Amino acid sequence: MDDQYKTIETPSNGYFKDKGSKFYSYAYPLKDEEEVKELVAALKKEHHSARHHCYAWRLGTEEIRTRANDDGEPSSTAGKPILGQLQSYEVTNILVVVVRYFGGTLLGVSGLINAYREATVEALNNAEIISKLIEIQYELKFEYDMLNTVMNKLKQDNYDIVKTDFQESCRLIFKARKSEDKRAFQSFNEIYGIEIKRLD
Repeated sequence: MDDQYKTIETPSNGYFKDKGSKFYSYAYPLKDEEEVKELVAALKKEHHSARHHCYAWRLGTEEIRTRANDDGEPSSTAGKPILGQLQSYEVTNILVVVVRYFGGTLLGVSGLINAYREATVEALNNAEIISKLIEIQYELKFEYDMLNTVMNKLKQDNYDIVKTDFQESCRLIFKARKSEDKRAFQSFNEIYGIEIKRLD
């Protein structure tokens, strides 16, 4: 379905070792870009003696934004391979940070790419990847005498109510999956005395 996306709900981690270098990977569910700074800062504090804290993230469900950071590793040897795995697993609203402790032996460009990729794979394989729906929220406005009509319709069509404010003039917010947008909007738009609008 075009109205679903894959993500993780709880953090997970992984581990990879190559020629003495240790790579600890951490996957986090992500709500917004602001969270990235906090999560990376917390890991830098926890792993203060590590050489590098490289990461990549994907945010959004339809228009997906991405960012990759090599944190001092040779260009495109860390952030890009991490991001590549996020794309390969088709997950979004996620951050993966890989912390590297240098083991004394240089791994070379291909060795680094492989290490960051494998560490990311470990974290993702240990994560519970779930599917979520892309949903649209709608606001209904109507007079109190229309309440039964509205509630019956919502129940009949199996829409989830998000918020209610029932007074003389009532306001209600409900949500429907994106693929049902047209049907959800029309079903209330056609009833006299009910105002419906999509919420951003």
